[in-house]
Amino acid sequence: MPLHNYPSFTPKAVKPIECLQAGWDLINDQYLLFVGMSLVALLIGQLAPMGILAAPMMCGVYVVLFEKIRGRQVEFGTLFQGFDFFGQGVIAMLIHLVPVFLVIMPFCVIFVVGSLLLVLQNGREPPVGIFVALALLCGFVLLILLIGISVLFTFAYPLIVDRKMQGVEAVKLSAQAALANFWGLLGLLLLNALLGFLGVLCCYVGALLFLPVGFAATACAYREVFGLATAESFYPPPPPTDFR
Repeated sequence: MPLHNYPSFTPKAVKPIECLQAGWDLINDQYLLFVGMSLVALLIGQLAPMGILAAPMMCGVYVVLFEKIRGRQVEFGTLFQGFDFFGQGVIAMLIHLVPVFLVIMPFCVIFVVGSLLLVLQNGREPPVGIFVALALLCGFVLLILLIGISVLFTFAYPLIVDRKMQGVEAVKLSAQAALANFWGLLGLLLLNALLGFLGVLCCYVGALLFLPVGFAATACAYREVFGLATAESFYPPPPPTDFR
């Protein structure tokens, strides 16, 4: 898809607290249904190696949320329409894994080399304190980089579902729109992470109960940035286009 044919987006449109409130307002009348769908999506997404099934399940979550935003009736089976976007969803997921892998590997090498140096100390007291400090610093930097990568991919699955975009093109446009809304999306991601962490402290039950609200908040952020396509139905998506 040529750049000039990309859907337009609005910069600086994401307000974290407003998106979170809008997400709750979106699903609160069918909250338990969305909790169930989110849990099923999470469980099925973990069944296959490398999380291959996570991509279509994430697409399915956004299918349901966008149908809900449009005021249409949603039911549990709608979730599995995400498999109609299996190929492009997996492509987006694999592209996401590449920078994650490239970021994680150097830190793994640093940790292994540092551990070996500690083991090979000859009669000297190993600098455990220095190593721990270095590990914490590396962990902090790694976390910041992974959060930044996650922000760039925020809209990849929604674009595949709503605009029927190819995986590669959806990732490109997601990155562009995310950069134009970086601080708002970062705030939303951190707010979701904080509330999810507080849920973990409640024996993980709170995190599971918050899961659909986080998804809905992201869907509402997408609506603020891109709006929703006016297509009559999500089903079925068009056949893949050969981009050369």
